[in-house]
Amino acid sequence: MGTELSVTVGGLRGKMQLTGRGHTSFEIPIDYFPPLGEDQGFTPLELFLLSLAACSGHTVQFLLGKMGKTVTDLEVSAVGDRRTEEHPTLFTKIALRIRLKGEQLDAPSVEKAIRMAEEKFCPVWAMLKNSVPVSWEYEIG
Repeated sequence: MGTELSVTVGGLRGKMQLTGRGHTSFEIPIDYFPPLGEDQGFTPLELFLLSLAACSGHTVQFLLGKMGKTVTDLEVSAVGDRRTEEHPTLFTKIALRIRLKGEQLDAPSVEKAIRMAEEKFCPVWAMLKNSVPVSWEYEIG
């Protein structure tokens, strides 16, 4: 049995600006670059990258906590190479850079947590990994 998640996008303003809402009262502005839009929010593909970065970061943090490690700061950058010569203009590859600070963080533990996130525990990465290559690197600082 599954669990249903629901989001809504609406409230058209300007040329293409919409507002995204989930299970809370928080809103996310969504738009396109000019000339299609007015650059007043995230593009859908930026939101896609944000989802991967957030999911992988949260998963790595959680798994490190299960290993007895404390993460005091976390930053995940996601860079997608986008195909532009034909439609759909999808990502052909994505690179993650994970920066961690914390107590007792070591390379073997961080690498294990990232591999576990990639292979099993991050749902966004799991849905993505068979359609676009995702590389990763990390930094402990």
